This record gives sequence, structure tokens and C-alpha cells, in this order.
Amino acid sequence: MLSRLVVALSGAMSGALGLASMALAEVPRVAVDVAPVHSLVARVMQGVGAPALIVRPGASPHGYAMRPSEATALEEADLVIWVGEALTPWLDGGIENLASRARVVELLGAEETRVLDLREGVVFGAAQDGETPAAHDHDHDHHDHEGLDPHAWLDPENARRWLGLFADELAALDPEHAAQYAENAATAQAELDALMGAIKAELAPIKDARFLVYHDAYQYFEVWSGLAASGAIALGDAANPGPSRVAALRDMAREQNVACVFSEPQFDPKLVTRVFGDVAGHGVLDPMASDHAPGPDLYPDLMRAMARALATCLGAQR
Repeated sequence: MLSRLVVALSGAMSGALGLASMALAEVPRVAVDVAPVHSLVARVMQGVGAPALIVRPGASPHGYAMRPSEATALEEADLVIWVGEALTPWLDGGIENLASRARVVELLGAEETRVLDLREGVVFGAAQDGETPAAHDHDHDHHDHEGLDPHAWLDPENARRWLGLFADELAALDPEHAAQYAENAATAQAELDALMGAIKAELAPIKDARFLVYHDAYQYFEVWSGLAASGAIALGDAANPGPSRVAALRDMAREQNVACVFSEPQFDPKLVTRVFGDVAGHGVLDPMASDHAPGPDLYPDLMRAMARALATCLGAQR
């Protein structure tokens, strides 16, 4: 009798474990390219599951070699969410080869995304005429998104829209948890609204301050907040500035009373301090939040850190 009871209990436990495994397997496996977007997806999935991050914190997204675990996460994904080829050109082939059966959301091509064109020149036009460029809907027939600024997560309005988009995409794959995804997204949107109101108030006193950035990653944040960088040291996301560009920016910084020059953790700050040390203050901006732990708190932490860095350096020079 005892042996029959043990067998029965063992069978019941196996059945329960099997049901638990089935329930776990129903949660979509999600792979996300960069940490700020991963954070928003993680917030929507909170309490249900967790997405995988492809590009590890601190690494440049523009050129990256996936680790085996990251390639596996991509291969096993039911849903892949990425900013687009303009940010991670190497990932296009990886998605095609490893995640051909997954649903793919390319954010630069999503109708929810407000996009901006790349800026050109040593000095940005908006800094000269006092205007900021208007965001516009993406031309969805333009597949490669050439000429678009890929740093769209730095517009909090995009982040707000994406939270709803992610909830809808996850619900389509996992109807059982649709209500949880929708509730998480709505709560996160309300939290983001409150945070963005506080940040706008913090930045209001420095709206007219002039500053330079290391590379032109902040246009979305500038348009949203009303700030306007005067120029960028590097010509592109992965390009080192030439001597003539640095000299032109140094002259402009003197002429226009630039208050602060911002470097980034991924780049050597010595260039900024050596060239602009006696001209303007020095701060650090990090559009990828490389010093923050990946997860649902990273995106709001990124926004707070950017606002704090801007307010501290620009405010100190007033």
C-alpha cells in the first residue's frame, strides 16, 4: 500500500511539474537588442517573464560580436524587438539567419515611432536659428531607414508609445497574460508621465544654455525637452573627429559661449578635457545607460541620469 501511495504521489508531482513547465513554456521568449529598449520590454513583462538582452551593457551597438548565449537567445526567440539597421547593422543578418521564424518588431519602422533625420555639419542648424527640428512619421516604404537618427528611445514620447506596442505584441503571442501586459504598460506610462514632468521642470532653467556633445545621439531628447546642442565632436557614432573639426568646434565654443562639453563613458574623455578644458565645463552623458543594471528600472534611471548631468554642468556655468 505504501508503495502504491508513493507511486501516486510521484505521479501527481510529475503532473504538477509538467503543468508548470507547460505554463512557463507559454510565456513568449523575447530577445531585445539594446538595454534602454530591453528595459521597457522588461517593465511590460514584469511578473510574467523576462526578455533576453542581445548587446551587453557598455558595448557599442554599431559593431558587435554576439556571444554564444546571445546568439542562442536570438535563435530561440518568439519575438525579436530591435531599433533597426541604422543602429545595429550587423543584427539584420543575425535575425534573418537565426530568428527567421520569430515575429520581428523594428522600431524605426513602426508607425508608433516618431523619427528624426540625422543632423549634418560641425554646427547644428537648430543651435543657429533657435528652432528645433520637428519629428515626423517614418516612410515605411524606405526599408533601410538610411538617413534616420537611430537614437529614438531618447524621446520619452516614443518610449510611452512603445510600452503600449510591446503589450499588444506580447498579448498576441500570449493571450493568457494579456491583461497583465496591458496593466504593466499602463502603470509604466503613468510613471513615465510623472517622471518626464519632473525632468522638464528640472531642465527649464537651462533651456537657453549652449553645449556640445561627443556624438550626435541626443537629438530626440533635445526636441522633447526644448534643449539644443550646438554641435557634436565626432562626425558619427563610431567615428573619431579630425583635427579640423575639433578646431572649428573649439572656435565656435569660444564665440558662442558654450557652457559645457559632454563626453561619454565609451569614449576617451581626454580629448574633451584637453581641447575644451579652458573653454567650457565638462560633463558626461551616457545614451546607453552602460553603468546601470539591465532591467525594468534602467530606462527611468537613464532619463534621470541624463537630466541630472545636463542640469549639473549647465547650471554650474550660468
